[in-house]
Amino acid sequence: MTFPLVSILLPVFNAEKTLSACLQSVQRQSESRWECIIVDDGSSDGSLACARRFAGQDSRFLVLSMPHRGLVAALQLGLPHCRGTFIARMDADDLMHRHRLALQIRYLESHPALAAAGCHVRLFPRHRLLEGLRRYERWLNSIHTSWQVRAEAFVECPIAHPTLMIRRPILLQMGYRDCGWPEDYDLVLRLLIHGYQIGVVPYRLLSWRDHPHRLSRTGASYALERFTACKAAFLASSFLATTDRYILWGYGATGKALRRALLSHGKIPSYIVELHPGRVGKRIHDAPVIWPAELVHVPRHPIVVAVAGEKARSEIRECLVHMGFREVVDFVCTA
Repeated sequence: MTFPLVSILLPVFNAEKTLSACLQSVQRQSESRWECIIVDDGSSDGSLACARRFAGQDSRFLVLSMPHRGLVAALQLGLPHCRGTFIARMDADDLMHRHRLALQIRYLESHPALAAAGCHVRLFPRHRLLEGLRRYERWLNSIHTSWQVRAEAFVECPIAHPTLMIRRPILLQMGYRDCGWPEDYDLVLRLLIHGYQIGVVPYRLLSWRDHPHRLSRTGASYALERFTACKAAFLASSFLATTDRYILWGYGATGKALRRALLSHGKIPSYIVELHPGRVGKRIHDAPVIWPAELVHVPRHPIVVAVAGEKARSEIRECLVHMGFREVVDFVCTA
């Protein structure tokens, strides 16, 4: 029996309008040694019929169906059917560049220390993209190395999940789980805290469709407070695992929300770093508020930078490195 080199894991729910184009982009791949595991999650439109039509014409497509139970359940159902050396994620409303599989496979084969790799994206349709999404696209596409993936991991999910390609034994070991926050971010953070490295193929190999009904816009697990809860849980179990005290840089909306989320894990700020002159010298929740320059004079605790603006984070990073602090060792950036 000949096994495929890569398995494409593709959950589908009511994607009749986009599924055909998605599957055609799979068929057009320059790397032909693939199988595509399509999991229909109880669609009420023509998605299942479309998937079966493709499978009837191309034996590399395998169609599974189940009553509607959600994305994580669909991924859990499809995963054991993946036989390839690598598993590539894909969503039913997106499109692959024809060299996506080939380039990611070549990248992982030439970087054996990497567990997985993403790639850059192009959001579409362009005419209705809001500036926030354009900014997110630019940020994603500025990440080129496994070091950047790790450094940016608590800012946002540094890998667009439909771009992920991962070695099959590792994904079988890690699996997908439903914790009430984004399953893709959960997987990436679990990989990183277990010591795995994730690289990036620095080409736009996925056209990532934005639309009002996208799960990341409508699902309760993707609300902002659930992202914050996810970050806090992983910070508490990794960067802050050996201490209940940390230094919080920033007490705007981002810092306030993160402090509350970390408090539920027993993590309490010992100091708060601020540039607001009306706050410095006071105490917030019993933590003294200090200027950045005072960091070298206070007891050394892990520093959590909680600042939403990319330019401000860049300046804070530069400041901390100048003072001798090491990123991901002495401080992490969040947003």
